[in-house]
Amino acid sequence: MSSSEASNSTANSTAKRRASGGISRRGALRMAGLGLVAGLAGCADGSGFRPLYGSLGGNTEVKLAQVEFTPIPGRNGQRIRNELIFKAYGGGDPKPARYRMDIAVKETATTTLVLVDGTSAGQIYQIEAKFQLIDIATKKVMLQGISQSRAASERFTNVFSNVRAADEAQERAAKTIATDLKARLAGFLSTVPA
Repeated sequence: MSSSEASNSTANSTAKRRASGGISRRGALRMAGLGLVAGLAGCADGSGFRPLYGSLGGNTEVKLAQVEFTPIPGRNGQRIRNELIFKAYGGGDPKPARYRMDIAVKETATTTLVLVDGTSAGQIYQIEAKFQLIDIATKKVMLQGISQSRAASERFTNVFSNVRAADEAQERAAKTIATDLKARLAGFLSTVPA
């Protein structure tokens, strides 16, 4: 088949598709793109969609700055608290406290990949954080729950490498807990009337 016959064949199939009411692939993609744009534009008209930290008149960031994070015992408790403070206050000064967040941390380390000689080749570090958000004025528990995080680390023959790998796994788990707690806290506070 020559190139002129191939282009005639393509033109004929396009003409047949249009004559039969079908649409081309390009047309279908255009319609899908227009539908997506129209759908996204529809979200901005008060249809219920609103960003969590949005600029639609919400004051979630102000409410986050009014949360006092009580000290959490242990090194990883300190990591979680410091991360929460930075995420809530953004490095700035906190507002006068309206809420208090109490967090209790439970930490476990599980040995994995046990070798024939009884040594392990890995470890999973888990943090479970039980939390309560308390309104300081009424002493009422407004939000409570549990957040969990796991992080794995390998074991090496070098002692320093083992210490460093375990420390990094604990830090990753603590940051994951802080990120989860901040998201849950912001989601809840965005629904609380000012």
